[in-house]
Amino acid sequence: MSRGEDKYWYNLKTGEVERGFESPAPDRAGPFDTAEEAAKAPQVIAERSRAWAEEEAEEDR
Repeated sequence: MSRGEDKYWYNLKTGEVERGFESPAPDRAGPFDTAEEAAKAPQVIAERSRAWAEEEAEEDR
């Protein structure tokens, strides 16, 4: 099993897609199988955050 060296990551500070562990862990989102998937990380993060907020709001009712 890969530990992420051969995966793609989205650098949260620079907005660049990277392959492997180029940046420190707190600056990376991923891993992703392709560079195209990694490039969509900001949208994926926003969608998941929205979904989690909705779930929490439902649980608080």
